[in-house]
Amino acid sequence: PKVDGLEVLQTIKSDEKLKIIPVVVLTSSREERDMVASYKLGVNAYVVKPVDFHEFVNAIKELGVFWAIINEPPPGSMKRTPV
Repeated sequence: PKVDGLEVLQTIKSDEKLKIIPVVVLTSSREERDMVASYKLGVNAYVVKPVDFHEFVNAIKELGVFWAIINEPPPGSMKRTPV
């Protein structure tokens, strides 16, 4: 890629209109430096992709449940409709 994920994250989190958007890093990296850099730039979650396809699908489903149902967004940031 011409731009890596950390550069994209930095661009998003430095833009006043975009920085409120929750960002989840979905990566194959278990490197502590990558995780630390991501959180320093303002990532909301850091998820290491499982290698097994079925585990990956399950992880994505769980992420969806967390962000759509469990997570509470900041007041005034977005309206949640009842499920």
